[in-house]
Amino acid sequence: MATKQTDDNRPATLPLVGRSRWTQIQPFLPVCRETWRTMCREGRAPKPVRLSPRCTVWDNAQVHAWLADPLGYRAE
Repeated sequence: MATKQTDDNRPATLPLVGRSRWTQIQPFLPVCRETWRTMCREGRAPKPVRLSPRCTVWDNAQVHAWLADPLGYRAE
């Protein structure tokens, strides 16, 4: 499970289930936002889910799968 030390009120772990916005998954990712978006478009990272024109989320289970094997991950 992804864990990270934080000094603010954000959780130190990414939940295994549910969906998270960019600000919630960013602390656990080794890439910047634009690289992540490019990887999502190319199918090398989980596809985002658009909830509204201004709200994009990612499935936590898919993010964990990517974190477990970033080079071998292929979006479904």
